Amino acid sequence: MTNKLEALETWASGLLEQLQPAARNQLARSIGQELRRSQQKRVLTQQNPDGSKFAPRKKRDLRGKRGRIRRKVEMFKKLRTATYMKARGDSNAVTVGFTGRISRIARVHQYGLKDRAERDAPEVRYEQRELLGFTDEDLDLIRDSLLAHLTL
Repeated sequence: MTNKLEALETWASGLLEQLQPAARNQLARSIGQELRRSQQKRVLTQQNPDGSKFAPRKKRDLRGKRGRIRRKVEMFKKLRTATYMKARGDSNAVTVGFTGRISRIARVHQYGLKDRAERDAPEVRYEQRELLGFTDEDLDLIRDSLLAHLTL
């Protein structure tokens, strides 16, 4: 995957040098927004960039108050919203990532790190769930966006 990304970067660098900074900014913002949409769809389907499913949640007692059963809640439902998943672009780079305190939660899941679920809870190693990453479709999307912008 990194070879494809490096090849795309090498191919695009010559084309991007021909653009004015304002045009590069506009292109970077639009590519960032498209990448964010792509990442949001992938998180909605609960898939890693390689196409495998996210590791399932650990089993737990779903009974909250007496007599009620809590419904199964989808993982990362709020994380994938535009409020938390931000796309930024300038003349030099495109960035898609998480902001604020949410970025810590995302990092723990992205790399499978240890963290506490609550303040006084024991440390638990979380399963790795890659929230952000490039798929082959994402690389095609970047290439197609660049070509579409240059042909205008």
